[in-house]
Amino acid sequence: MATTQTSNITATELLRTQHQQVKQMFSELRGAKGDHRSQVFDCLRATLAVHETAEEMIVHPEARASGDEGKGIVEARLKEESEAKTMLSDLEKMGVDGDKFDETLRTFEAAVLRHAEAEEGQLFPLLERTCDAQKLRDMAAAIEVAEKLAPTHPHPHGPESAIGNMLVGPFVGMVDKVRDKLSGHEAKPST
Repeated sequence: MATTQTSNITATELLRTQHQQVKQMFSELRGAKGDHRSQVFDCLRATLAVHETAEEMIVHPEARASGDEGKGIVEARLKEESEAKTMLSDLEKMGVDGDKFDETLRTFEAAVLRHAEAEEGQLFPLLERTCDAQKLRDMAAAIEVAEKLAPTHPHPHGPESAIGNMLVGPFVGMVDKVRDKLSGHEAKPST
């Protein structure tokens, strides 16, 4: 099946750009107050949830296919992602005005930044060595599609495999989007 190329960006370039956006959101969240703080957190939460789901669906299977090195890298990243999903879920439950929100947010931010650094230092170079440019562009297009279907809330007990996310992700994503709409907490782009 031929894929339609929608852009010239590669998967690793797309994901690096998203990492930069997440860093900016953390920075903005630290100085935000009131409703703006809630909006920035909602945007961060949704961005991270869809980003990780897309990685699990598109990037991880490709890295695993490269051999033992890829399998080891993916397993380490999945462990980090699982811990981060739990922290993000805890942050969401306590709310931006919760007593321990700022303390938990600092711990969460440090974990997310370590995770992004590990991806950029290990996972992305592996993909750039083992995939040709067209494959990386096709993966970027697939990531963009997966992100449209992905859940917008952390689901710490959800699937962490490509097949699990393909089976459950669109349904959970739809439920999350309806939940966001009903609660008025749709992820809005930060300014």
